[in-house]
Amino acid sequence: MDIVDRFKNYLLRHVQVMLASLGDLWRHPLASIMTIVVIGIALALPAGLLVMLTNVAQISGQWQDSHQISLFLNDEVGDTRGQQLAEQLLSWPDISAVEFKSSSESLEEFRELSGLGSMLDNLPKNPLPAVIIVQAADDFSETENIEDLLERLARMQDIELAQLDMQWLQRLRSLNQTAQRAVQILAALLSISVLLVIGNTIRLSILNRQAEIRVIKLVGGTNAFVRRPFLYTGFWYGFLGGVVAWLTLLTSLAVISGPINALASQYDNVFSLQWLAGELFLALPLIGVLLGVLGAWLAVGKHLNAIEPN
Repeated sequence: MDIVDRFKNYLLRHVQVMLASLGDLWRHPLASIMTIVVIGIALALPAGLLVMLTNVAQISGQWQDSHQISLFLNDEVGDTRGQQLAEQLLSWPDISAVEFKSSSESLEEFRELSGLGSMLDNLPKNPLPAVIIVQAADDFSETENIEDLLERLARMQDIELAQLDMQWLQRLRSLNQTAQRAVQILAALLSISVLLVIGNTIRLSILNRQAEIRVIKLVGGTNAFVRRPFLYTGFWYGFLGGVVAWLTLLTSLAVISGPINALASQYDNVFSLQWLAGELFLALPLIGVLLGVLGAWLAVGKHLNAIEPN
């Protein structure tokens, strides 16, 4: 028999064992479905959190990653003085652009954005101050330079309040990075739980087939031959668990996509939920297979040597 025929026979035996392992799962549907669902949920949870964090990063990335400082002027500062102050600031080397908004312009902008309309007309006076929006130059956009500029602007005589508009976005991104680390830790812990679930399932299967394993070894079967069906059982548990995780995640995102899109439309934000369906369709079953085979290998390696023919 040449090498090609040997290779074909080798592949044929593996296919036979693979299908036989799938048949064993089919013959015990309740126990198999429970194990597969547990694995699917364990894989879907970190994947779902990853998708949500990816969408949060997408939303924050749509906003301008610039450093704008809003200068709220004192009430007694008139429009003429505000224009002069804006022109003065424009000459600073660390400022690239300046926009002055009078108190009346600020009120009109707030009227359009808030939709309060006639309620604002009943106010005894305009409560909004004049504002100067300062755009830091690109060469001075480092955090330390921005904070120094903010302090210098806040100390100016006609400035009531100096506020960095992008601080909240920086905090959001920092929280997103922290959450990503938390998701990585959670994924590691749930991966260990998948290994334990599959390992325990394979261990029970080995104990139930002790007599069969002893007979196989008695007639000359090697440990590799005995190990093979259990490894394919772990393969099927991991693969089907990954598919269940993908379907669970897809269903969950389909349920929440409508409310999210409706919320985004209320703020005139063109946003589409990133499903990552294609990437996760490949990643989740593959991760499930790796965990399934590894868990089965560890369980078989621990218990197989203890079973010897009498």
